[in-house]
Amino acid sequence: MALASSVIEQLAGHLDAAELEAREVVKITDAYPDMDWDDAYAIQDAIRRRKEARGCKIAGLKMGLTSRGKWDQMGVREPVYGFLTDQAAVPNGGAVDMSALIHPKVEAEVAFVLKAPLEGGDCSIDQVLEATDVVMPALEVIDSRYLNFKFDIKSVIADNTSAARYMVGGAPRSPKGLDLRNLGIVLAKNGEVVATVAASEVLGHPAESVATLVRMLARRGQGLSAGTLVLTGGATAAVAVGRGDTVEVRCQDLGTAFLRFV
Repeated sequence: MALASSVIEQLAGHLDAAELEAREVVKITDAYPDMDWDDAYAIQDAIRRRKEARGCKIAGLKMGLTSRGKWDQMGVREPVYGFLTDQAAVPNGGAVDMSALIHPKVEAEVAFVLKAPLEGGDCSIDQVLEATDVVMPALEVIDSRYLNFKFDIKSVIADNTSAARYMVGGAPRSPKGLDLRNLGIVLAKNGEVVATVAASEVLGHPAESVATLVRMLARRGQGLSAGTLVLTGGATAAVAVGRGDTVEVRCQDLGTAFLRFV
C-alpha cells in the first residue's frame, strides 16, 4: 500500500460525504497519483465501515467492468467489485428519489442468490451454478461521485464502484435447466427499448462473473457465504435517467422488473 492509514480514512470520509450530500468531487487520484489497488479497496472498506456504523446492513456484493469491451476501454484485465447495502435497495416498481443522486445511470443485470458458500482461487462456473439458489433480473443505478462521471479504475474502486441503488425482482428461478449464457435481456426506458443483449455479454456467462468475484476475494482471504446476493455487472450499457423516467428490465424466463425516478 502506498497511502498511510490516516489518508485512507480521510479519503473515505471525503467520498462518503460526497455521496451523502449528493455533490461531485474530482477523482482522488488527481491528488494521490501513486495510490495502488490495495489502497483503493482499503478506502472502499473504510466507507463500508462508516455505513455500517450508521446502521446500514451489507446486503450483498456487486461486480463492475464485467464486459470485455469495457476492459479494453479502461485498460484493465479484470473486473472490480463493491458492496450493496440494505438502504440502497429499492423494491420492484419502487421509486428512486433523484434529489439524493448526482448523475445516475441504469444498467440491466442478472442477479444470483447463493444457497451454499463459495471460496477459493479456482472457483468455476459449475461450482457457482451448484451453489446458486436462484437467479433473477436486476437493475442497478450507478452514480459516480466524480465530476462529470469521469474517473480512473482506482478512483472508482475507492468510490465503491459507483454503487447507488439497486432492485432485484421478476420471477426468480433456479439456474438448473436455464441457458444462462444465451439468456435474452431487454432494457427499456419510458416504454422504448434501448438495448437488447444476451447474458453472455457478462464475461461470456453471468456465472463466470460470480466465479471471478470469488477468485478475487480469495486473494484477500475472503469468500461468499450462503444467502449472499451478487449483482453480476451490466449486461447493457448504462442509460442516463432523469426525474419522471421509468426503466424496465425484461429477462427471458425470469420475468420483468422496473423502477421509477421521481
